[in-house]
Amino acid sequence: MKIGLTGTMSVGKTTLVKALSEIEQFKGYTCTTERSKYLNSLGIPLNHKTTIEGQTIFLAERVTELMQDRLITDRTIIDVMAFTNCAKMVSVIDSDAFEDYAKRFISQYDYIFYISPEGIDIEDNGVRETDSDYRKQIDEEIQKLLLKHRPIVHTLKGSTEERIEQMIKTIKF
Repeated sequence: MKIGLTGTMSVGKTTLVKALSEIEQFKGYTCTTERSKYLNSLGIPLNHKTTIEGQTIFLAERVTELMQDRLITDRTIIDVMAFTNCAKMVSVIDSDAFEDYAKRFISQYDYIFYISPEGIDIEDNGVRETDSDYRKQIDEEIQKLLLKHRPIVHTLKGSTEERIEQMIKTIKF
């Protein structure tokens, strides 16, 4: 089973993946978290400064994750598409072509869980963008892409423990 968490920055996706890795139902799963800090250290621009080349690297990471049989990841193909579509350095022609290519991988997720930023403050980890307008723009783009490419999406709300409970009920372990 392949499970992807999607949502804008600083909504608790990484925290949730780390918590899930400790739960019996998810033992044996590959639990991955995005490597933005590492990639940024290599000079790959992030967030609104990203390029089509940088987003291609992020897409390759997500596709590599999908090669796992049992996966929980804190980013999905949808996230990569959203950041590409919102990038100032990526032309509309390139972002449209990128989305058209990337969408073919979305069906490989068995479950996609969307996490809303509602009521969650932005946490500055030294890498992520902390601009609330940009955060909202990414969230709106993720929601638009989910409607366009993934008709069944499950929304998670509440604390990490409540989100875990919602996931387990949805998956029906």
